[in-house]
Amino acid sequence: MDKRTVVGYVEPESYAEEAGLEAGDIILSLNGNEFYDILEYRFLTSESEVVLDVLKTNGDREEITIENDYEDLGIEFENSLIDKPQHCKNKCIFCFIDQLPEGMRETVYFKDDDTRLSFLQGNYVTLTNMSDNDIDRLIKMRISPINISVHTTNSDLRVEMLKNRNAGRIYEIMKKFADNNIYMNCQIVLCRDYNDGDELDRTINDLANLHPYVESLSVVPVGLTAHRKGLCELKAYDARSSYDVVRQVEEWQTELLEELGTRFVYLSDEFYINAKLPIPKAEEYEGFPQIENGVGLMASMSEEFDAGLKLFGKKRKKKTVSVITGELAYKYILGLCNRLTEVCEGLNIKVYPIKNEFFGGGVSVSGLVVGKDIIKQLEDKELGETAFIPSSMLRAEEDVFLDDVTLDELCNALGCEVVPINSDGYEFIEKITGVELEF
Repeated sequence: MDKRTVVGYVEPESYAEEAGLEAGDIILSLNGNEFYDILEYRFLTSESEVVLDVLKTNGDREEITIENDYEDLGIEFENSLIDKPQHCKNKCIFCFIDQLPEGMRETVYFKDDDTRLSFLQGNYVTLTNMSDNDIDRLIKMRISPINISVHTTNSDLRVEMLKNRNAGRIYEIMKKFADNNIYMNCQIVLCRDYNDGDELDRTINDLANLHPYVESLSVVPVGLTAHRKGLCELKAYDARSSYDVVRQVEEWQTELLEELGTRFVYLSDEFYINAKLPIPKAEEYEGFPQIENGVGLMASMSEEFDAGLKLFGKKRKKKTVSVITGELAYKYILGLCNRLTEVCEGLNIKVYPIKNEFFGGGVSVSGLVVGKDIIKQLEDKELGETAFIPSSMLRAEEDVFLDDVTLDELCNALGCEVVPINSDGYEFIEKITGVELEF
């Protein structure tokens, strides 16, 4: 018996619970169709009437009919994807996982390239492991939007960068998606002397030609750690090269805003900080279509912070706290903290940038700071009654850093409470001051 479709959880008061489904039941088919992954399950349960062939936990087999008002049935499977996750078949010259140090948790080294995770969780996929039948299946199920790691629309260059002979079909596949009204968001990991310069112009132009089905495009710099022995030689973006990228993309934004009514392409914060240029205003990100990809986080947080300060007014709160951040965001976070202490008399905030020794190289973003580096660099520092960290330092839905140091272990090592904060300006004010804003 194939047990991939074992029910793990039934949402209280859902259609599934009302129909008598419970954890441990096995759904054998839907409307007479077997299903092999979570996308097929969602597609088949989108009908107004859903007939489930169910093997109950007591061994009985039942046919259960649910009248569906086009809502989720309330079923979660023990295996969330139902199928096994699709492994990446590329050997990208810029792959971050290939640059990880040894000795980390085994799951960290798994490379996924799964279109289902693109739809469900916002992951970016290269589409290199998809057959024509897979593409047609996505179109049939109306899976949209899909987040795609494009990197370049130059077929030969993409094959070279991804080290996969199937990588050159990307634009052909995307045109097929667009012809069938499937929407996409795209990203480029920019590598100096590979897909930048004229190649970047070509890619932006090609993808803009697929608008509105390509809704947005983000450009992020390649991340390079100190663990690149035996890997392709790549150069990090410095101040000059970052400045050039910013100006190049700004020209495209001006042109596309006039032609398409949208700036369309957006840069990650690293380019502006490295180039010593101001972060664009929030409105220039047009609703932050790439915020889940980390593009526009500072502008979004600044907009919320400005609004939150107006609600905060002037208050007194005598206490000392600390904020821990990565080197890249240090000046930005320091600026927010200085503004906060100006309106909150008695509040003392110490801001500590953590040098990333675990990954090394040019890694300076907050989300890759690990617990051991924090402990090593702050064990003798004055932290106050509470230390705050960006929640991005922790694994998703876990209180543990990338080096497996837990939040409790960090608290014990530093001798104070450590509290995560999301990239939210309102939350930043409320957690650090302990004052709830009144909206």
